[in-house]
Amino acid sequence: MHKEYGDTWVYESIVGALPGLQLSNTQAVGIQLALFEVGIAVFALVYDTALTAALAGTAAVLVAGVGSVAMHRLGTANRAAEVPRKYYQLLFGSSIEVVLSVLAFIALITHLFVFDPQTSGEPLLDSLFGSNPPVVIVYLVLLVAWDLCYRIGTSWWVAVVSLWRSLTIPCETATARQFMRLDLENVAYALSQLILVPFLLDQPVLLVAVSGHVVAVTVVSGLSIWLTRSSAQPTGALSTD
Repeated sequence: MHKEYGDTWVYESIVGALPGLQLSNTQAVGIQLALFEVGIAVFALVYDTALTAALAGTAAVLVAGVGSVAMHRLGTANRAAEVPRKYYQLLFGSSIEVVLSVLAFIALITHLFVFDPQTSGEPLLDSLFGSNPPVVIVYLVLLVAWDLCYRIGTSWWVAVVSLWRSLTIPCETATARQFMRLDLENVAYALSQLILVPFLLDQPVLLVAVSGHVVAVTVVSGLSIWLTRSSAQPTGALSTD
């Protein structure tokens, strides 16, 4: 299927619309990883932040980078599948992944700057950057956090739409197998987010949120795989609208 805006993630649309730049998927992900990781390394050296903070930032950047690769792969493969147009409109055109990401990001900000400081124990930001972190470090942290929330929100949306598809859109065997592979890739990306767990052991709310997301994506995608395999139709038995 030809790649058009409205048939892409918002992330893909932004990368593809940058004036004067024609970046491949690999180049876009490489630039993302390089900019974020260089920023973390520079700020860690200049402001002498804790090693734990640098490692946590690197883990977050790595998960976001894996998410970018997953988004490119899921987007390209979904656009190549022969299913009714309504599937693409819901998956890409609705941009609901952005809404979910905004909600996740607002929840994270509320936790970091309101809930966490009001609880007993040292707040997460203080433990990583001290009680008066430099403005540029907070900016970079929030930027990486948004990037991470966006990709996590997209992963959850893919799982939800996959379950809806498996319940409402019959697929031929070849297409069903393709969708099952995509569901497995989404689960693999969700599992990669467990890299963040070691840095959240003293943060029960964030630990439950990340772990719960991984479990939810795995369960919903697993149900989608089971339903897709159960309802697969022989080749030639269906025609797409």
